[in-house]
Amino acid sequence: MTKPFESTQPADSPRPLRILLADDHAIVRDGLKQLLADKFPHAVFGEAGNAQQALDLLDNATWDVMLLDLAMPGRGGLDVLNQLKNIQPTTKVLVLTMHPVDQYAVRVLKSGASGYLTKESASEEVVAAVPGVNG
Repeated sequence: MTKPFESTQPADSPRPLRILLADDHAIVRDGLKQLLADKFPHAVFGEAGNAQQALDLLDNATWDVMLLDLAMPGRGGLDVLNQLKNIQPTTKVLVLTMHPVDQYAVRVLKSGASGYLTKESASEEVVAAVPGVNG
């Protein structure tokens, strides 16, 4: 588990967007962080490689948006999504998964996710979805 990464930001700026990346593949988290940092240069990032790390970060900090993979070791993303409601009900969740839309989308949206994208989505779609689920 890594601690939140904070970009430098002027003191008089509004509070930065806080983004939690939960995916069991470090290269995916690194790529998402780089992609999102280009669009949101003052964002604060947290990273979790499994469900327990994600829940620990949710317990210890407030997040605006969480990008959540469904297939992680141990408890999966659906468990995290269900527990998130009790821990931080205002955190918006964008599910980013390898599973096709017809397999899980309705289920995760009914469980409280704000959006659903597959990992086949274009980078621009992911970047555009973050403020969309947060707004």
